[in-house]
Amino acid sequence: MKLPVFRSLSDPKLPGDLVAGLTVWAVLVPEALAYASIAGVSPVVGLYAAPGALILYAAFGSSRQLITGPGAATAALSAAIVGDLATQGASDYVQLTATLAITVGLLAIAASVLRLGFIANFISEPVLKGFIIGLALTVMVGQLPKLFGIEKGAGNFFEQLWDFVKNIDQTSGLTLLVGGLSLVLVLGLKLWKPVIPASLVAVLLGILAVQLFGLDASGVAIVGPIKSGLPSFGIPDVSASDFLSLLGASFGLMFIGFAEGLGAAKTYAAKEGYEIDANRELLGLGAANIGAGLSSGMVVNGSLSKTAVNASAGAKSQLSGLVVAVLTVVTLLFLTGLFEDLPEATLAAIVIAALIELVDIPSLVKLYRAHTKGLGRIYGFAARPDFIAAIAAILGVLVFDTLPGLVIGIVVSVLLLLYRASIPNVAVLAQASGTDGPFLDAKRNPEAAEVPGVAILRVESALFFANADAVRDHIRAHAADEHVKAVVIDAETVPAIDVTAGHMLMELGHDLRAQGKRLVLA
Repeated sequence: MKLPVFRSLSDPKLPGDLVAGLTVWAVLVPEALAYASIAGVSPVVGLYAAPGALILYAAFGSSRQLITGPGAATAALSAAIVGDLATQGASDYVQLTATLAITVGLLAIAASVLRLGFIANFISEPVLKGFIIGLALTVMVGQLPKLFGIEKGAGNFFEQLWDFVKNIDQTSGLTLLVGGLSLVLVLGLKLWKPVIPASLVAVLLGILAVQLFGLDASGVAIVGPIKSGLPSFGIPDVSASDFLSLLGASFGLMFIGFAEGLGAAKTYAAKEGYEIDANRELLGLGAANIGAGLSSGMVVNGSLSKTAVNASAGAKSQLSGLVVAVLTVVTLLFLTGLFEDLPEATLAAIVIAALIELVDIPSLVKLYRAHTKGLGRIYGFAARPDFIAAIAAILGVLVFDTLPGLVIGIVVSVLLLLYRASIPNVAVLAQASGTDGPFLDAKRNPEAAEVPGVAILRVESALFFANADAVRDHIRAHAADEHVKAVVIDAETVPAIDVTAGHMLMELGHDLRAQGKRLVLA
């Protein structure tokens, strides 16, 4: 299969792409440091992951604006997956984190070769929205102890929240002051002057405060020593059994990273008037993760927030991503020492500020309001399937962790779909305006007249094994009326009939004939 490389550089706009690259770099550096801490590794690992991911995505991806790098969701998943196999801080934990990125990359490339880009269709938008909200809340509650200067608890969202509440009396006032001011600064700048890289401003001011006032000596935790220079390149030193242990969880991680990146890519491709190739996005994601893992980094994915910054700054091609990669290498070579005095409370504030916008309550309200009384009569509790699936994904993540939460959301979504399909709306038709009028739903058109002695039913669904019994019961209920001599099924809205439904109709027709009545399909 011939793979054209760097297609996303076909129409670069030099001034806009250069400015966009500089702007994204100002956002990526502090966020990469923060997300690496979420993953449980040294902050510099987030920077290690970025250059290779950006270059290889630009080579193989199809989006001109998408920015790849460490993300909050994938970082949290990485911590959960690797945490089951190793202890944070241990050398094998770092090696497994890089191995996880390579494993995700290999799976994504295999999925691209097999043309499996359609798999993103199996995560509905409400499920993904619920998953992201649940994950954002979980990560935020995990950052609160750093913001307040207290020990972090373990467990799910509710256990961590309870542990935080119990120990809140141990709050370090100075740490909370630094973290609180950083949070207000980041959120305030985003509202007041969105073009200013708020995260970078908070980082620089936090570092300056530590150096001027010796905050670290007063108990404010800082990032500490960060190794300067380029990372070591090569395959991580792990056993085959460890690699296989990561394989199962990597499917879910790849799935999530792909869905999030594809959503961001499609959003900005639509604005710019070009198409996104889902299979090339899998290839780009795979190459980016292999590049990140081979350079001692962590799992990466397409970032909605950084892509938004990139597009709003004027990026027209992946030249901006290559600029970010070069600037990140410069940071690793010459600027890492600058970030050693960064307060952890400031990092926590940056993470929380980035995640607040992901807790999209208005979207949940819209999902709840997507409901009518008619749907309520037909489907009962399942009349709000998207809202229920989103809430299921949220609670799944909060109670059972990230991957189980996503699976719960998908399963609930599919079950609701099957439930609704199993009880299709069967409308009773009546004729409007005399003998030449159209046949209409009698409930919606009470002025229309039903044909004497004939029940005309419209099944508004395909007829298949899941709803065959429900449709049969509807037909029998109308045929039981002694005045009805025939039941006519208006099949205009029935796109397909499977074998089970076909047998049901034949048997029912035989039964009605035995009663002196007829079943007719129109």
